[in-house]
Amino acid sequence: MQERLRDDINKIKNADIIVGIPSYNNSRTIGHVVKAVQAGLAKYFPEKKSVLINSDGGSTDGTMDIVQNTVIEDLQSILIHHRTTPFFKIATPYHGIPGKGSAFRMIFEIAEILNAKACAVVDSDLRSITPEWVELLIKPVIERDFDYVSPLYHRHKYDGTITNSIIYPLTRALYGKQIRQPIGGDFGFSGKLASFYLTKDVWETEVARYGIDIWMTTTAIANNFKICQSFLGAKIHDPKDPGSDLSSMLFQVVGSTFDLMETYYDLWKNIKGSVKVPTFGFDYTVGLEPVNVNLDRMIANYKLGVRELSNIWKEFLSREVINVLQELEASEKNAFSLSDSIWVEIIYSFASAYHKKIIPREHLLKSLTPLYLGRVASFVIETENNDSEEVEQKIERLCICYEKLKDFLINEW
Repeated sequence: MQERLRDDINKIKNADIIVGIPSYNNSRTIGHVVKAVQAGLAKYFPEKKSVLINSDGGSTDGTMDIVQNTVIEDLQSILIHHRTTPFFKIATPYHGIPGKGSAFRMIFEIAEILNAKACAVVDSDLRSITPEWVELLIKPVIERDFDYVSPLYHRHKYDGTITNSIIYPLTRALYGKQIRQPIGGDFGFSGKLASFYLTKDVWETEVARYGIDIWMTTTAIANNFKICQSFLGAKIHDPKDPGSDLSSMLFQVVGSTFDLMETYYDLWKNIKGSVKVPTFGFDYTVGLEPVNVNLDRMIANYKLGVRELSNIWKEFLSREVINVLQELEASEKNAFSLSDSIWVEIIYSFASAYHKKIIPREHLLKSLTPLYLGRVASFVIETENNDSEEVEQKIERLCICYEKLKDFLINEW
C-alpha cells in the first residue's frame, strides 16, 4: 500500500461505513454515482463516520479528478439531516493484476484497517443509482446483522441474459439460495465478511480479474454467512446487445462459476431444491430503457457454431442433445426453439467436462458461446410478446428445471 494512502487512512483512524466505487475510465458517469453515495450517507447515516473509496484501475480520462472534485453543494437543501460526523473521501489507484477484483481487494483492505462495521460497493457506470441505494445496501448490515446484501433490480427482459439463463439458475440449484442477481455488481457486506474475503487465496487469479461478483456471492453462501437481498429499483447502465461482445464475459463468469463448483463440491452435492432469502426494500414498477437485440446475427452465430464445433461437443454432450442442436441448425427462424431441459443438460455437461478437463478449459468455455447465443435467440422469440412478469415466470420455470436435473449433474461429475 503506497505511503500517501497509508497517511490518509491513519488520519481517518476508524470508520463505521465504507462505500467503495471501483472505476476504470468512467468520467461520464462517476460524478453522479459519487453524489448519490454522499447524499445517501448524509441522509440515512448522519451520525456514522463514513468513508468513500474510489479504487481506480488506471483511468486516463480524469475519473479520479472528478471523484476528488465532486461535492454536493448546499447539503441541507436537498437532505433531511445535517451531517453530525465528518465524511471522508479517498481516491487511489490500485495495484495488482488489472480487473475489478483487484479494486475490491483494496476496498476490503481499507475496510479491515479502519475496522468498518458495514461496507458497500457500487458500479461506477450506474445512471439509475439514488441515495436510497446506500440505505438499502448498508442498513441490513448495521441494523439486522446481515453479512451480505445482494442487489435486486428490475431489468429489461433482454438485459442480464447470462444471469438469467446460466448464473442465477445454476447458483440457485447448486447452493439452494434464491439470490436473483448473484453478479449484480452492487453489494453490501459486513466488515467481518470483508476480512474473511481477504483470507482467500484468489487475488492473483482470474477471479481477481473478472469473476469477483460471483465469487463474493458464492463464498458468502457457502461459508454460512447471513444473506439477504435489497430491491433497488431499476438497473440502468450501459447495456449491451446480448448477441455482441459478450463471449469474453461469458468465458470469465462461467469459468469462475465452474471453478467455484470444484471448491465447494462437498457442499453442493448434498443440497436439494432452494429457499427464498430475506428481501428488503419496496418493490415498485419502474420504466426501463430498451435493449436492442440482433436476432438474425445470434441465430447465424449459433448455426455456424453447430457446423464447426459439433465434433468437439460430441466428446461430452449426449447423442440426443447433438441431434437436437443439429435439427435446430436446419430449422427456420420461426421454429427456432431450444427447450429448458436440453439447455440445462448442456450447461451441466459443460460443467462436468470442465471438471474432468476433457478438452482444454479455455477451448471448452469458448465453444459455449454459440450455444448460449442460440438459447438467448430462442428466449427472445419465445418472449417477444411477454411482459416482465411473464418473463420472470419463464425464468422461474427454468430454475426449477435446473433443480430437478441436478442428479444428472452429480452423476456426470
